[in-house]
Amino acid sequence: MERLVKAFQNSVRAFSRLMRTEAAFQQEVMLLIAAIPLGWFIAESWSGYALLIGSILFLMTVEVLNTGIEAACDAVSREFNIDIQLAKDCGSLAVLISILITLGIWGIAIVERLTGLSI
Repeated sequence: MERLVKAFQNSVRAFSRLMRTEAAFQQEVMLLIAAIPLGWFIAESWSGYALLIGSILFLMTVEVLNTGIEAACDAVSREFNIDIQLAKDCGSLAVLISILITLGIWGIAIVERLTGLSI
């Protein structure tokens, strides 16, 4: 049980720091807050709602991992290094892919709601 408590404390510390210092994470938290009620009106089922909210949580997860990669790279060296650049670029690409996935899921749900058709 002590490990769970410490893990929770670490997670709260990370969340707090990201909320203070990372604009992208702040924006994604605001997006989640807006999506919770909006998704309720867009989704046609509980599973659809879970998919909508889950896609944003997935995006946030990738953002957290990208921030961790960047922090680890910066701790190693702030000087230019081609391998560090690749690690950071890959993290950014992962965020972009997760944004596209989220947009696709929300786009399909909105089209289905507006047209009444299942895609």
